Amino acid sequence: MSTLSTPRSTRMAIMAETATEIITIDAPHERVWQIALDLESYPVWAHDIKDVNIRATDDLGRPLEVEFRASALGRSTHYTLKYDYTNAPFAMGWTMLTGDIQRSIDGVWRFDPDGGDRTTVRYDLQIDLAIPLPGFVKRRAEVRILNTVRELKVRAEA
Repeated sequence: MSTLSTPRSTRMAIMAETATEIITIDAPHERVWQIALDLESYPVWAHDIKDVNIRATDDLGRPLEVEFRASALGRSTHYTLKYDYTNAPFAMGWTMLTGDIQRSIDGVWRFDPDGGDRTTVRYDLQIDLAIPLPGFVKRRAEVRILNTVRELKVRAEA
């Protein structure tokens, strides 16, 4: 299941785009969590992520401030995210510190173990781009962004 929508507003303003993907992965929660947490390995399995530079870690060694280079809209984009582990290992959230074509990026991975060898993953993302885009371009971008969830599934089930 995936959705992309622009929240309605009575003001004239560029609003953030939101996307959600929910998927069940045939792998234990701990395996899925470890793959999602290993941001340095994203370029190996998340095809649109080209480079990852961990700039800071927390007291447990988890990535805290991370710079990404990714493919986006036919070009390369750079952004730095700050991660939040308040609900770890059941959620991993992030917010953008800096970006070149984005005003903001906020998101969260949520991991719901079934008590066995399956994990339901929910990926929520909200992006506010610095430039307006036509609807068909937004839909293509959504598909590419949400592919990361399917790529996580393939990696965890391998």
